[in-house]
Amino acid sequence: MLNETSNSDRPTFWKRLAASLGWTRASYTLLSVFVAVLLLIVVVWWPMVQDYAGTFDPRYSIWVQLDWLLLGIFVVMSVLIMAGANLKTDAWIVLVGMCGGLAIETWGTQTRLWSYFTFERPPLWIIPAWPIASLSIDRLVRILQLLVANVPAGLYRRLYWIIFPGFFAFMVYFVWPTIDRPLTWVALLGCAVLTLVAPTDQRVAVLTFLAGTGLGYFLERWGTTRQCWTYYTHQTPPLFAVFAHGLAAVAFWRVGMVISGVIRRGRARRILWE
Repeated sequence: MLNETSNSDRPTFWKRLAASLGWTRASYTLLSVFVAVLLLIVVVWWPMVQDYAGTFDPRYSIWVQLDWLLLGIFVVMSVLIMAGANLKTDAWIVLVGMCGGLAIETWGTQTRLWSYFTFERPPLWIIPAWPIASLSIDRLVRILQLLVANVPAGLYRRLYWIIFPGFFAFMVYFVWPTIDRPLTWVALLGCAVLTLVAPTDQRVAVLTFLAGTGLGYFLERWGTTRQCWTYYTHQTPPLFAVFAHGLAAVAFWRVGMVISGVIRRGRARRILWE
């Protein structure tokens, strides 16, 4: 019959999956870049990869021991960054995440709050992980916004003034051994300005902190238990490090908002002058 859809006209499983997850053409571009960066790290730092892998079978060119936690993180982050991808907006997230990650890693490794098994301060191979995490957190925040759409704004205001002053006090306690270092003072000042002083959307800030903390736990769990990086407390991981991913996510989001505001004002002035 004319109103019947033939099997050839029905969307395939992969097309239905892509539609349900919000995958676009940009999604595949992002995934391709992600995989390309990973391959570049493997090629450039091949001896480091071999050291991490531990048991290597040259006959089959495969690792005998498979790191399931790392594989799970890779799969989840790959799916997340593909969801609702938009190269125009995601480019800013990547840029802020890259620069912010470099600043954080420089501070942490130079002050010896944490160190990597390669003894670099900071190691360049870890920097690409920050923008990938930033994209993943951006998608997690979108999901959380849908799940808690009916939560009253008053609850976010109360949570905001519990979470961020509390974290700032915790941060002072954790970094106290390096309080005499200028980089630590810069980090504390940046934390205060981006979370406690500058006006912000408290709802998005709280959700971003929760998303960053959730993802941060698995990243820190993997890194510290595999001794890829080690904190001065030798915890696997320290609670501060987990929460710090949430704070970093909020800081990156705030910086992105500031940049967007500057660009919008610049465009408005240009239109007025024209």
